[in-house]
Amino acid sequence: MKPPVGAYVVDTRSGRIGIVMGHEGPYVQLRPYGGGREWDADPGAVRPATPAERLRVATAYANARSRGEVP
Repeated sequence: MKPPVGAYVVDTRSGRIGIVMGHEGPYVQLRPYGGGREWDADPGAVRPATPAERLRVATAYANARSRGEVP
């Protein structure tokens, strides 16, 4: 399954949550919430992120931003 661009997914191999930015060859290109360096993931190793996982990553980003750790 290739998730649609803009979907929030979990890379089950790394445990990271990312936003689907595109599909390149056999891989899904993911970017961390809030921006950052993209990484390639195997489409068979990604699953949709739950609402709780999306909230957790958004909260972590907001907290890091409030501490001045990210722009």
